[in-house]
Amino acid sequence: MPSSAPPDRPDGTPAPAGSHLSTPASLRRLLPYVRPALPRLVAGLVAALGASLAALAIPRVLQELVEGPLASGAAAGDVGALVWPTLAVLALGLLEAGLILLRRNLVMYPGTRVEAALRTTLFRHLLQLPASFHDRWAGGQLLSRSMTDLGLLRRWLVFGLLQLVVSTITIVVGVGVLVSTAGWLGLVYLAGAVPVTVVAYRFSRRYRVIARLSQDQSGDLATTVEESVHGIRVLKAFGRGGDALASFTGQAERLRRTEIRKAGNQATVTTALQLIPELTLAVCLVLGVWLTADGQISVGALAAFFLTAAVINGPVVDLGMTLSMTLNARTAVDRFFEVVETPNPLTDPAEPRELGTVRGDVTLRDVVFRYEDDEPPVLDGVDLDLPTGTTTALVGLTGSGKSTLAMLLPRIHDVTGGSVRLDGVDVRDLRRHDLRRAVAVAFEDPTLFSTTVRENVLLGVDDTLPATERDRLLADALEVARAEFVHDLPHGVDTRIGEEGLSLSGGQRQRLALARAIAARPRVLVLDDPLSALDVSTEEAVTRGLREVLAGTTSLVIAHRPSTVALADRVAVLADGRVTAVGTHRELLARDAHYRYVVASLEEDWAAHEHDADVTEEVR
Repeated sequence: MPSSAPPDRPDGTPAPAGSHLSTPASLRRLLPYVRPALPRLVAGLVAALGASLAALAIPRVLQELVEGPLASGAAAGDVGALVWPTLAVLALGLLEAGLILLRRNLVMYPGTRVEAALRTTLFRHLLQLPASFHDRWAGGQLLSRSMTDLGLLRRWLVFGLLQLVVSTITIVVGVGVLVSTAGWLGLVYLAGAVPVTVVAYRFSRRYRVIARLSQDQSGDLATTVEESVHGIRVLKAFGRGGDALASFTGQAERLRRTEIRKAGNQATVTTALQLIPELTLAVCLVLGVWLTADGQISVGALAAFFLTAAVINGPVVDLGMTLSMTLNARTAVDRFFEVVETPNPLTDPAEPRELGTVRGDVTLRDVVFRYEDDEPPVLDGVDLDLPTGTTTALVGLTGSGKSTLAMLLPRIHDVTGGSVRLDGVDVRDLRRHDLRRAVAVAFEDPTLFSTTVRENVLLGVDDTLPATERDRLLADALEVARAEFVHDLPHGVDTRIGEEGLSLSGGQRQRLALARAIAARPRVLVLDDPLSALDVSTEEAVTRGLREVLAGTTSLVIAHRPSTVALADRVAVLADGRVTAVGTHRELLARDAHYRYVVASLEEDWAAHEHDADVTEEVR
């Protein structure tokens, strides 16, 4: 069976996704999303086609007018004979305008519905994809696909697609009318279609590549803006604003040059598509005058021929714009499905297990994890028990895999080998929603959302709980995390915080993230050094509160400094991808040399951190 993967480029880099498909085959992938809107789109197509046929009918009416009432009325001096043909032309003009208006009204609404469905599908899939996908993909590329590309697809559906179909039918029917009206003249005009076809084919091959490059460069540019805005404090602190501007300017210039290439190609094809029919008409004019003088065609037929050709010339000239719009849409479809067709390895089981009442007993058996198949394992044969209601501190040198191990419990990553079990059930046999309601995580680098403090903290709380219960959980979580500072904000807990909470200090963000994990009241709580940004007194107060709130909760605490170990009932040492020792702090100090070395390293790192903080405070 032939491979469906796109062939590699000559330089060995992978070809863009979908590039192995023809343009019709690529665009056909939209059909499941377009199908609900098809009735209105087809009705719009019929209305647009009716308007085009009405325009083609006007020259035939004028032919009859010239050869009948106009000739006979002029001979008899009867102007009244012109009334009905004139009214017929007026009626056809009004019909054409009315059908165009109807087409616009029919297609605009379903076009926006299709765009919304595509955007929802893309975002839903992005939420389902594992963290490893988002580590590889730039945010600007995803933003470009979800906004710019899908907006382009909507415009193509409601205008470009209809225009392409109607223009093609109009040209075919119009040429047929020309041949039936003026015989050899029509065939001469038809001969002009050969160079038009060649030009359009060559244009489509060139333009498709440039269109893909342009849209990819737009995504890269969006990524640069996103990173610069998020890192604006770092850029200012190190005086690197000029470098960021230079990088942005370079990318913007490359995009500008690509857009100029696009415009140049489109201008070339538009010029050719306008010039070839005009030259063909010039030949037809000379030939038509000779045939009329020779009596082979009538004056009315010659007038109808050129009026019909004028109607056809519009779609022919617009063919360049319609083709470019179609090729842009094809690229947008490829970029959309490049994300949507990315397989998700973290799926719910076909027949999920039910936990019932969660006790919180966690076991890891012979756990192996690697980020890529060809990379050495980060974790290699980890065995660890987290008994119900206990707090275990996980310690190890930097890069030993502590945070990676913590991400296996809520299935942010899946094990490569072995198993993680909750109450004896493999976490891969549970629905992710059920698992993550039982397991909450507070990360070292807290992420907050551009919404109110209340909504950030209650993110993991069941929405069906009564308001009084939600308020109680909110108050308790803020108290334990020592995040009462929120009451001093302009609107208290209903204050909207800025993007990613950057309007708050690092310690404030960390306390809110910790409060969020506490408010969820999980049976298993994973704390990835959640106190690293707190001062000593605040850390001590939070630690006391956590001892109370963690009572009865199974907790895994990733320790990056000695004080965090104070939370734990016992300590697990991670080294060389394995848990090498488990015991209390005192036991491990007495019998494990590696643990003593790790603790000494943590103390040195923390002393250096405290020294830097003191120096910063003196400078202030």
